[in-house]
Amino acid sequence: MKKIEGGVTAAKGFFAASTAAGIKYKDRTDMAMIFSKTPCKAAGTFTTNVVKAAPVKWDKEVVTNSACAQAVVVNAGIANACTGEEGYSYCKQTADKAAELLNISSDAVLVASTGVIGMQLPIDRICNGMAAMVPELKDTKEAGHDAALAIMTTDTHEKEVAVQFEVNGVTVTMGGMSKGSGMIHPNMCTMLGFLTTDLAIEKSLLQEALSEVVKDTFNMITVDGDTSTNDTLLIMANGLAENEVITTKGKAYDTFVEALYFVCEFLAKKMAADGEGASKLFEAKVVNAKSKEDARTLSRAIVASNLSKAAIYGCDANFGRFLCAMGYSGAQFDEKDVELFFESKEGRLQVFDKGTPIVFDEDTAAKILGADEVTIFVDMHEGSEAATAWGCDLTYDYVKINADYRS
Repeated sequence: MKKIEGGVTAAKGFFAASTAAGIKYKDRTDMAMIFSKTPCKAAGTFTTNVVKAAPVKWDKEVVTNSACAQAVVVNAGIANACTGEEGYSYCKQTADKAAELLNISSDAVLVASTGVIGMQLPIDRICNGMAAMVPELKDTKEAGHDAALAIMTTDTHEKEVAVQFEVNGVTVTMGGMSKGSGMIHPNMCTMLGFLTTDLAIEKSLLQEALSEVVKDTFNMITVDGDTSTNDTLLIMANGLAENEVITTKGKAYDTFVEALYFVCEFLAKKMAADGEGASKLFEAKVVNAKSKEDARTLSRAIVASNLSKAAIYGCDANFGRFLCAMGYSGAQFDEKDVELFFESKEGRLQVFDKGTPIVFDEDTAAKILGADEVTIFVDMHEGSEAATAWGCDLTYDYVKINADYRS
């Protein structure tokens, strides 16, 4: 597997376009479209929030019951969440208009929205935006990049990635883009994410792979403890690589899962690092835990703690905050087994050793914590399972951004 330049248009047969539809923003693009020239197998994972946005409900229906998917229409600025039957009708109107413009079936159109909750979409602008995008669909790297820019809200930069790998001697490509900066917390993946691949694979295996990979990638990031109403991760596979169709688990399936994991982890970390107001990526790595679920629970608790996040922002070597978060996480352990380290490109420093604090140099600790990527490394000494979670520091800017988000 190798990382290549590009995003959602990297795989064969995928096109993208974007436009400034004026949905909420007045000075930037705010709509994107992804289109495959042939029908795709599709899979998805969605928010666990009981309050689900209209596009989530629409996409779950398409992923579960439609024979194929061929297009995705995304808007930024208004989330189409908490909008009742009217909001859901706009999903259908969007799909119907896209189907008309692209000459495909309405139930092959996926939709996604992000932005302010509780506002109705200006459906006329949505339809005009689609009409503007369809003639501009291109399979270029630039078109994919512009689409990634168009779906941002409070993100400070686009998130996209592409990889190539071999399946039984055939080169396969996968690309992806995502947006996410606030309202980020497990469980699902807390974002909008769109993956494209020219792999040929059976639909149920595509869904199984995505559902499994999400557990240790998008489900392991947190920014602010808020799980969104709109979380959606979609993958479309059009088979144009012409590999032998993957119908069973084995070497080919494992190779695909490895590439999928890389893409999802890459995008997840980019979102965590770009959390609203963030100045650094905050990682917690837990090893030698009793169970995989304990490892996940402990690592997520560390990066989710506001006190931990504030300490990382202030380069304060207050390791007690990390141990405290572990203690209330729900995982059972003996602190007398725990070792805790600070790590970054500036070095590695142990600060806690099996129930006992270690005398350490504060200046060294501050230097390590001052890097733009900081890891809290925890060895539980209770088993063989491990997990990593990602978050960001908590800065003054987070409050500033969210105090006037609707304006």
